[in-house]
Order: sequence, then C-alpha cells, then structure tokens
Amino acid sequence: MLEIYKSEEINKNSAAKGAVKKIHKVVPIEEITDDCWINLYSPTESEIARVENALGIPQEFLRYPLDEEERPRIDVDDDTDIHLIIVDIPYSQRENDIISYDTTPLGIIITERNIVTVSLKETPILDHLIENRIKDLFIPFRTRFTIQILLGVAREYLRLLRFIDKTLEASEVKLAKEISNKELYKLLELSKSLVYFTSSLKSNEAVLEKLMRGRTIKLYDEDEDLLEDVVIEYKQAHEMADIYANIVSSTTDAYASIINNNVNDIMKIMTAATICLTIPDLIGSFFGQNCPMPWDDSFAANPMPFIGLTLACVCSFFIAAIILRKNKML
Repeated sequence: MLEIYKSEEINKNSAAKGAVKKIHKVVPIEEITDDCWINLYSPTESEIARVENALGIPQEFLRYPLDEEERPRIDVDDDTDIHLIIVDIPYSQRENDIISYDTTPLGIIITERNIVTVSLKETPILDHLIENRIKDLFIPFRTRFTIQILLGVAREYLRLLRFIDKTLEASEVKLAKEISNKELYKLLELSKSLVYFTSSLKSNEAVLEKLMRGRTIKLYDEDEDLLEDVVIEYKQAHEMADIYANIVSSTTDAYASIINNNVNDIMKIMTAATICLTIPDLIGSFFGQNCPMPWDDSFAANPMPFIGLTLACVCSFFIAAIILRKNKML
C-alpha cells in the first residue's frame, strides 16, 4: 500500500477574540511532490519502483525494512546522501483467544526533500501522525518528524507493556484459583513477547545513541531536547520489559513448583493407599484357599478361620493407616 501525505497550513481561531492561529495539518495527496511523506506498508513491486524512480532512493533501502530479520541500524548512501534508519516496532496478534506480541522492522528513509516510511505491516503508530494527534507536526522538518515517529514507537511499547502487566495480573488471579493449561500458555506467550521486546528495545537504544551524537543527522536545539525525551521513554520501556520478564519467569517457576508438589502429594497418597490395601491382600492370599467361606457347607462347623482372617485384614489395614498417618504419608 502506498500513501502520500503533505503538511497543509490552516487558520484556526484561538480563544482570544479575533485572534487567528496558523497550524499545520497532515492531508493526503495523490502525487509525489517535494516536502511530502510517503508511507509504504506491504508494498507491491510497482509501488516500490514508483518511489525508487521518483526520489532516486537506492532499491536496497526500500527492501531492507521488508525483511523480518533485519536488525535496527542506521545506514547512509554516500552517493545520494540518503539516510536509512531502521527500528523495531511492536505489534499484537490474537490466535486461539491468546494475545501474543512481536516486533517488526520499520524503515525511515530521509532524502533531501522527502521522508519515506517502509514496513511489512500497517502500524497504528503512524495513524497518530496521519490523524493529526501529534502537536507541532510539520513534514518538511524531516529530522523532527523522524524523532516524533521514534517517540510514537516508544509510547506504543509502553502501552503494550502496560497491557501485558494487566494480562499478567489477571492470569495470576485465575491461576491462584485453579491451575489450567490455558493460563500457563498465556504466561509462556507473555514470556516470549517480553524477550522480543527486550531485544528490540536494546537495539533501538543503540540507534538512538548514534542519533544523539549528531553525526548521522543534523540536530537542532529543539530536536536534541525532543530526542532526549525519546531516549528516556525507551529506557523506561526497556526497564519495564526487564521487570515484567523477571516477574513472568519467577511466576512460571513458582507454578511449576506448585504443580510438582501437587503431583508428589497425589503419588504419596496413591502409594500409601497401595500399602494399606496390600497387607490385607497378602494375609488373604496365605489363607484364602484353605478357609471355608460363608457359602460353603463346612462354614457352619468351623467359622473361626474366616472370622479370624477378616479381623486380621481389617486390623492390618488400620494399623498400616495409623503408621502412615504418623509418618505424614496420609
């Protein structure tokens, strides 16, 4: 999908009487022009070729972000002085009533007169820009526009991490009542998601540190202040991901120990019951064949063997149960 946007200046009435304030609004356009923003997600070959021919962007710069295994980094084409910034952005997906989280590359290409974003998936992060939810958004200020995209990525990480925290709390409440495989699968997915987040945030921080040096892209004073805020947001997200990953790991280990203890208790009870039932069976096996049963003709003349055998079995059962109970096996 190929989308083209441009900043348009509009007049807005302010609170003061008769005062008019000029603001910039992102609006869609049809053709590629100077000072426009081109958003590519899941692009076709023809869309890639159109952007490449119109802006002279190296083809590999447009294709690098479409590789799911591409790592965050900064690249510069010396011939055209076009900059490529790749960062990992988060997204969520639902499968069988279980929400999982992963990351995918987002490429930001900065040319002399334009800015291009390339990704495999449509991302809600850029929707905030398209819907004019960001203050002081002006596409021709390409450096600031890039930093605002990075800020949106950081805030999306924080939003999903807060949702992960709520999901973790809900799973803990359910597991406290009853340990189920479904909740354990949720914890497993959360653990995997947090590993992806931690790895991506660490790589994104390396990209931001390189931007902070100001050697790749020229930074103005206001840009430096905004970039510092972005770095703080990323560090906070990284710390939150580490904390939640440790919580999930410890929670999983705790419930694994609980499950093992429950299994051990069941096996202990089964073993004790087997012992209690084995002793009477052992006694009966010695005398059963030669002992007259109540339905035999000889039982009335000699009932004592059957009565003695029955009493011995019952007594042995209770004696074994008492001994096992004192040893805390029952």
